[in-house]
Amino acid sequence: MTARRERGDGGLHWDENRQRWISTVTIGYDARGKRITRKASGKTKTEAKEKLKDLLRDHDDGLSAMSGGYTVGEAVNYWLAYGLSGRDPQTVSMYRTYAQTHILPALGKRKLRYLTVDDVEKLLVAKSSSLSTRSLKIIHSILNRAVRHAQVRDKVRRNVVMLCDVPAGRTGRPSKSLTLDQAEAVLIASEQSSLHAYIVLSLLTGARTEELRALIWRNVDLAGNPDAVPSVPASIAIWRSVRSGGDTKTRRSRRTLALAQMCIDVLTVLWDHRKCQHAQTVECDCLVFVSQAGTPLDRHNVLRSFRRVATRAGLTAKEWTPRELRHSFVSLLSDDGVPLENIARLVGHQTTTVTETVYRKQLRPVIEDAATSMNRIFPPGRA
Repeated sequence: MTARRERGDGGLHWDENRQRWISTVTIGYDARGKRITRKASGKTKTEAKEKLKDLLRDHDDGLSAMSGGYTVGEAVNYWLAYGLSGRDPQTVSMYRTYAQTHILPALGKRKLRYLTVDDVEKLLVAKSSSLSTRSLKIIHSILNRAVRHAQVRDKVRRNVVMLCDVPAGRTGRPSKSLTLDQAEAVLIASEQSSLHAYIVLSLLTGARTEELRALIWRNVDLAGNPDAVPSVPASIAIWRSVRSGGDTKTRRSRRTLALAQMCIDVLTVLWDHRKCQHAQTVECDCLVFVSQAGTPLDRHNVLRSFRRVATRAGLTAKEWTPRELRHSFVSLLSDDGVPLENIARLVGHQTTTVTETVYRKQLRPVIEDAATSMNRIFPPGRA
């Protein structure tokens, strides 16, 4: 006679109607004192025992009673609905599009508890031939954050997505910078554009396009304080952006930049023109750069106007975007011998790593500081 199973070890019996072995385990009691049970079935007794062990293991690990059928699709959709509070709507829309296009068709019906490293790696490798590395990282990030979100709600024991590496994707359009001659041609061509001051500041300060679009007159100091000790130059305070919440990309991105004389000149002209348009009154909280209709600039306004300028400057317009004015700023400073640390500080990077990684092709390839210093310390012919 088969010995009775110990209390708490669950039960196992044959269901004649279903022709399957049924494993049952009690996991607790509800508020009314009614027993809460979970069941699993198998064609063989061994299969049913293994599923019983899984039920007991899940119970010991504190997993939710209803997590057995929880799918990857449910986890991703729950994270999209409740895990992105406070994010910009465009960011949420982007994540939703990536999830619906790439993740849910491939893994949406997969039970989360049975998701493996192989499943995730096969998905990423399959997508690597058609998507860029950045897109693959976004897909990996969505899966990772969704599973982690499910993990803290006791839906799954561990997050296997964390164990996966992101493969290299399809090579995207490389960032590039204007040469000095091209930069001069763009500045001349922009004189006929309503975007002239915007292009001058982008190229001569290295500010991000979303930072300049949010710039207000209150944060522009065209006079400075030359009598102070030390003297205070004319400057702009980069403290805002058009990002969600109005903050800059990072805390380090908040910076105050001295203005070159060309920037002072174009902003002075723009200020005087704006005063004439508004009967001598311009509010300090007004945007510096607006469309011809007086509305805030968006990225489409800027891109269209910039590409018209690029065409007049003799460039192939479709190959250039406004953000490459920032790359050009880095390149021109590097060619002029400005140290990498100073460039990183000017463009608002936390460290030199991003500056060196993103703008590597634009940075001066030969570091001459030591050689120049040694020539001064040990003049040629001294040895």
